[in-house]
Amino acid sequence: MGDDFVVLESDDGYCFSVPRHIATSSSTLKAMLDEEGAFQEASQNRVKLGYRGIIVLKLIEYLAFKAQYADTPQSEIRDDFFPRIDPYIALEL
Repeated sequence: MGDDFVVLESDDGYCFSVPRHIATSSSTLKAMLDEEGAFQEASQNRVKLGYRGIIVLKLIEYLAFKAQYADTPQSEIRDDFFPRIDPYIALEL
């Protein structure tokens, strides 16, 4: 699983190579990338998302944040994701 990456592609053509374990911290992406499922994305390791690149980038940042703190009790998390959200893109998230 160390070299297992998937590509998340934005609506405006930006492509982001993301470790599979980060991408699959989203239940939606996990279902799409599940090899047992019938989704085309699983065989191609590529998911086309209907959002602008800046939004997909923020999604990836959030998924990495979520994966980083997955096994940490909420009371011990000192970092907050909210300040990382630019007000100009908040409505699209």
